[in-house]
Amino acid sequence: MKQTLSLEKPETDPGPQAPIIDLVHLSRQTRGDGALENELLRLFANQAQQILLRIEEERLPGDGHWRADLAHRLKGSARAIGAFPLGAAAEAYEDAVREDRAELDEAAQRLAEAVEQARRVIAQLL
Repeated sequence: MKQTLSLEKPETDPGPQAPIIDLVHLSRQTRGDGALENELLRLFANQAQQILLRIEEERLPGDGHWRADLAHRLKGSARAIGAFPLGAAAEAYEDAVREDRAELDEAAQRLAEAVEQARRVIAQLL
């Protein structure tokens, strides 16, 4: 039987007390397969860092589309493994880029912080 990960958005936005990685959600996604959880966390940590490096490149006129697409990809991946605060930060950045909002720099900073937090937690878990 093929296993798929749910990319559903949580019913509520994660609050300030939300775990960086929701391990119960991750366990449900992997049906309790610890080896799969570890592999997904490793892959996610690498992907998140690569996406962040691309997003942090110098902004040029007209490059918002691919930046928003990267943030969208990160949002889905984060939600799949239970990194809901990171998913919310990626969504906020994506929206700021697509809507060309003035607070884009702040959204980028929050996204960078969320990626680093998730990577620190993942490193501790692995």
